[in-house]
Amino acid sequence: MTGPMKRLAVYLWAAPVSVAALPLVALALVTRGRARCRAGILEASGGALRGLLTRAVPGFPISAITLGHVVLAATESALVDTRAHERVHVHQYEVWGPLFPPLYLASSVVALARGRGVYSDNAFEIQAARSTSSSA
Repeated sequence: MTGPMKRLAVYLWAAPVSVAALPLVALALVTRGRARCRAGILEASGGALRGLLTRAVPGFPISAITLGHVVLAATESALVDTRAHERVHVHQYEVWGPLFPPLYLASSVVALARGRGVYSDNAFEIQAARSTSSSA
């Protein structure tokens, strides 16, 4: 498969999750947040996302989250600080497509069943942390 065709294929593979994230991008925009496309990834930050992400999981504020080719961040600085890490998750979506969310959840359940951290011991988070620490 040629370069442009491969890029189209990975966008389409992750599209169901990316499209599902678009209402959150719209919410950010109508509540004075920002959105832009950077390196083929739609990034949104601020506005209502700040409260939504920081309160989504009690006791675990989310600074940024990736949904397909969309990255949502609580603040602009969180977006900058987590960009490399979130790019790894974009790549994971390109590999796993719409299977990624249930696989991510399953990895957290396995970690929990082993008495480990649902985030820090999630295999996908470990991969993202390793990738970003080796590129730093």
